[in-house]
Amino acid sequence: MKPRISFFTSLTLFLFSTGLVLADHHEKAKPNVIFIMADDLGYGDLGCFGQTKIKTPRLDQMATEGMKLTQFYAGTTVCAPSRCVLMTGQHTGRCWVRGNAGADNIESQALRDEDKTIAEVFKDAGYATALFGKWGLGEATSPGHPNNQGFDICYGYLNQHHAHNYYPTFLYKNKERVSLRNVPEWENSERGEGWARERIDYTHDLIHDQAEKWLDENHKKPFFLYLSYTIPHANNEGTRGTGDGQDVPDYGIYEDKDWSRPNKGQAAMITRMDRDIGSVLDKLKEHKIAKNTLVIFTSDNGPHREGGNDPEFFDANGPLQGLKRTLTEGGIRVPTLAWWPDHINNGSVSAHIGYFGDVMATVCDLTKQPIPDATQSISFLPALLGQSDKQKTHDYLYWEFYEQSSRQAVRFGDWKAIREPMLTGKVALYDLSKDIGETNDLAKKHPNLVKKAVGFMEEAHHPDPKWKIPGGKKQKG
Repeated sequence: MKPRISFFTSLTLFLFSTGLVLADHHEKAKPNVIFIMADDLGYGDLGCFGQTKIKTPRLDQMATEGMKLTQFYAGTTVCAPSRCVLMTGQHTGRCWVRGNAGADNIESQALRDEDKTIAEVFKDAGYATALFGKWGLGEATSPGHPNNQGFDICYGYLNQHHAHNYYPTFLYKNKERVSLRNVPEWENSERGEGWARERIDYTHDLIHDQAEKWLDENHKKPFFLYLSYTIPHANNEGTRGTGDGQDVPDYGIYEDKDWSRPNKGQAAMITRMDRDIGSVLDKLKEHKIAKNTLVIFTSDNGPHREGGNDPEFFDANGPLQGLKRTLTEGGIRVPTLAWWPDHINNGSVSAHIGYFGDVMATVCDLTKQPIPDATQSISFLPALLGQSDKQKTHDYLYWEFYEQSSRQAVRFGDWKAIREPMLTGKVALYDLSKDIGETNDLAKKHPNLVKKAVGFMEEAHHPDPKWKIPGGKKQKG
């Protein structure tokens, strides 16, 4: 005779199994996030943002299947502070890392224990977290190391100067050095370029491959992947592959172009990155998680003029003025795409004004976590979902920069003000709704708006003794 199962036993089994199903559904319902960042990519470097010479078919497809954000800004105009703004949700008037400090002051370029990062928000929400690529906010023994800032795993470059070489002798996996097959150039001199190419590891390819492997291993759980490519930053530490500052194993479809070698290299780097981003999106579809994964693509600042690269040849900043290290639009407004099938409308365009610091509040919005104190962050999730009536806006966005003569900038509504040098310099004022190229200074015509802009600058800037204005006025504490 079969054992009889009581009503209460049956009910208990039903509730238990239902609970497992609901728990499993809850885990699957948590949206995955992939944040992909290029290095020194200009507003006009993608086909979907107007580029005509460089081919970016997969990113153009991403725009067709998702959203272009046409008024989205980097944290600032150079690498480390821009990434600090991204990680902490604080603008450069408040955040800990406000510049590229250099080897003599490397601790100033490392996050602290008390800095709450977006990776830590994801960890609090039960996500697997990973960084592949360039970090720049803490060395192996620093509290700023990615493993100390919420990342389960990191692979790539810790030091941004190390990241200026696509053919180094090592990368980091977590806090350990991983040796590469690259050898010093003098060892290759008698063997020829062909032998060297057979022996070297192009780090962009290594980093991308490791990221895809991690996706394969972690796609069944909620995850946050920060894919921080070094392309198309110039190689400033000596070259290997094509022998140019725009260093790449081959020129690909640009090999026969009647262009300079650096221009061929620049185009080949961007197209190589485009191919690999397409591969990531294909991987999400392969694992059937595309509809549960938000992918954001952007750049850490505007385009560069390094390693022989000619930004005018490609019209790299599009309709904008200025390059990396400026606070005109070309230095800080960055090409940004968002892709999330069944959530973001195909081919949509958002003119919402946001910046890297807003990723923090958006992440908190997605994961139902509290926004950390002392951030200057507003979620742009409503804008992504096409809910413009629910989208909050900033009173102003703020940037400051400590290199060269120093400068600071503020955007409020359609108005943009730039002061150079910081604190004491003359203020220029532009109406971006009519003058996106910032060619017509209206400061004399609108002294009231200049006064308003200066008020915002004074409110935003909190002095920090680590970050000194070059030859400038002493900051008031």
